Amino acid sequence: MRAEQWEKLLAVIEGEVFEPLPVGFIIDSPWLPSWAGMSILDYFSSEQMWFEANLEVVRQFPEVLFLPGFWSEFGMCTEPSAFGSRCRWSENEMPFAGKIIMDIKDIHLLDKPNPKTDGLPPLILKRLKHYQGRIEEAGHSIKFAVSRGPLNVASFLMNSTEFLIAIRTNPEDVQKLLGTITDFTVDWLRLQAATFSSIDGVLILDDIVGFLGEEDFRKTALPYLTRIFQSLDVTAKFFHNDAAGLICAPYLAQMGVNLFNFSYEHSLAEMKELTRNKITLLGNIPPRDVLAAGTVEDVNKNVKEALNSVTDKSHIIMSCGGGMPIDVPTENIEAIVSAVKKCK
Repeated sequence: MRAEQWEKLLAVIEGEVFEPLPVGFIIDSPWLPSWAGMSILDYFSSEQMWFEANLEVVRQFPEVLFLPGFWSEFGMCTEPSAFGSRCRWSENEMPFAGKIIMDIKDIHLLDKPNPKTDGLPPLILKRLKHYQGRIEEAGHSIKFAVSRGPLNVASFLMNSTEFLIAIRTNPEDVQKLLGTITDFTVDWLRLQAATFSSIDGVLILDDIVGFLGEEDFRKTALPYLTRIFQSLDVTAKFFHNDAAGLICAPYLAQMGVNLFNFSYEHSLAEMKELTRNKITLLGNIPPRDVLAAGTVEDVNKNVKEALNSVTDKSHIIMSCGGGMPIDVPTENIEAIVSAVKKCK
């Protein structure tokens, strides 16, 4: 991210209104390799191809905030791999982390991994270190420490259905598991921040939060996410949950979050009310049906409807309701930028 983009992001988080409003997207491996004309496996296995794809997109769309920016990642495998998950790779499918907890008692045998040595995290950092100079030569810097959230990681280590059931049937075991994952996550984020002095933000992605009711959220998610977001003294605290977000929204400020990417099924007006307009909202165009599969006219219509739904344009970055989905064409990204410019 360029310095002026970072300053604009922080200004929007503080409540400053820009005309036109900023446009931003979470971009990673489901979309970027295909857009750049390479396979997903090439994107993961070649540092040079990863860098060139990220460089190409920031040059193609210089007005857009790409978050977290030059994201070094291996899909959902990064954090589970540190715990020992077997990662399965395909040429053009997202990698998958296999479960390692076959019995609920296995939770108590799970040790906290070391992000300096275990699984894929060391390779994440090496990729960034190898290309840090070229990223900075291009006018950008590494601004975010990034991790999947504790419930998301737990759902891979156990299997999503079994984990969600265990929240009710084995709450003490689940608390033990989430405590271990949270300890590791804090270590992982702090290692990233210690490695790159330019980091001034944290991004946590956890869609499993959207499958909880309020009581389960307060007991199972809130304390761990709060600890994670408060573990780094950074300015931008960014949470992604594009499953149902109505339960977590009122607690975001308490967690320490000040930037939220949420499901397109919730309107900007609804989320502004739930967050008391204290949280900057990144959304809220339907990602698959409009941004990926829709026409330019569909994009224009949805941008206009989304922005017309709110009178207060503070704390808004126009985006899709989730990460950038695969197959989003260049013309639809350009259409969002153009449509936002037309909305006063």
